[in-house]
Amino acid sequence: MRYVLAFFLPWLSLLLQGKIISGIICLILQITIIGWIPAFIWAATSLNRMYADRRTNKIIKEMKKK
Repeated sequence: MRYVLAFFLPWLSLLLQGKIISGIICLILQITIIGWIPAFIWAATSLNRMYADRRTNKIIKEMKKK
């Protein structure tokens, strides 16, 4: 669902991740038609990074338990 949001409203996707300044800059990019594609790529990349960080934190947490 977040990827759909990142496709249509990349700035909102970044805001929901807690990246306020990035979300504002992304909104400015999205206002221009040419900048919408880089804004989407930026939001999708940011989502991938967020999910990778979550996986890494889970692995580290499990390794510390053992």
